[in-house]
Amino acid sequence: MKKELLMGTALVSTLGAASVAEAVTATMSGNHSTGMEFDSPNGGTDTNAQINDNNFTVSLSETTDGGMTISSSFKVMDETSKVDGDAGFTLAFTDGSKLDLLNAGNASGSHAVSIPGSAGDEGVATTSTNMAQNGLDFAASSTVYGLEYHTAADFFADGLSMSFSASTDNGADALSGDTYRTDSHVAIGATYVTDLGDTALTLGGGISQSDGSTSGTAVANDDGGFHVGISAVTGDLTVAAGFADGDNAGEGRASALQYSGEVTKVGVKYVTGDLTFNVGYSAGESTDNTAGNSGGASDSLDTTSASVSYAVASGVTAILGYTSTEASDEGVSTNDGSAWYIGANMSF
Repeated sequence: MKKELLMGTALVSTLGAASVAEAVTATMSGNHSTGMEFDSPNGGTDTNAQINDNNFTVSLSETTDGGMTISSSFKVMDETSKVDGDAGFTLAFTDGSKLDLLNAGNASGSHAVSIPGSAGDEGVATTSTNMAQNGLDFAASSTVYGLEYHTAADFFADGLSMSFSASTDNGADALSGDTYRTDSHVAIGATYVTDLGDTALTLGGGISQSDGSTSGTAVANDDGGFHVGISAVTGDLTVAAGFADGDNAGEGRASALQYSGEVTKVGVKYVTGDLTFNVGYSAGESTDNTAGNSGGASDSLDTTSASVSYAVASGVTAILGYTSTEASDEGVSTNDGSAWYIGANMSF
């Protein structure tokens, strides 16, 4: 035991690890969310299940003598009992701009406007071949070998901020048949914020284009598309809407490897005291095909959701949520139904 302690002390002294560790500022945050979901599919059997979502994040940062901040983070998630350490580095400059390096993401997705919907963790599962989407950034793919540059606020105009991103890979085909893998992407996104009297208005949008490959049949269209959104906040009331259109090659799916789709979303949030009310609606449509083909049948996914959240105490929120889904796969109605959720979230 003494030998191991002496070796450890020598290693720390040689590398100067002690002084480096003391220089970096570490902060911790996370949440513990748990509740019950009650799922009632049309034509199926009612089910219920406990839903848990627990996350613990450690953020690391330090500022150089020149004023630049270097930061990174890692997350511990109970869903896989593993550490999510795929975050890269962020360099924040003195002019307010910043640069994300490694696994930086897609600039188009970074500027997707948030549309209110249920705060609960409920939903009706759809068949794996239903490719209709309900998110604005469904066509914003990237690889981990990338970077994203964020401008400072008031870029070119008051209230305007932008992002530019690009990523690459080694260009090798995916290893599993017609499974598609993204090789590279370029994207741009922008957000504009202004005041119209008592209303704070936010406009956001982005464009992304990716290239990829398979070891089997080439897809007809690579990932790519655009989205736009608008959000208006007047006092305690938020009203938002968004639209997205694009193509996706369906990375990792064994069938329906490519699709063209569009999504329309609207939502309202109202805060009064300790209560928050959310209502949202999403309509998604897509046309999917196997690799290399065009045409195809239509899929759809329409979701209506609502929730009531109550701030029980600082960091503790009780949530009651409801979601109703109407869906069709290849033009045939399937996976319709509704779901309830009751639970609580504790964050720190």
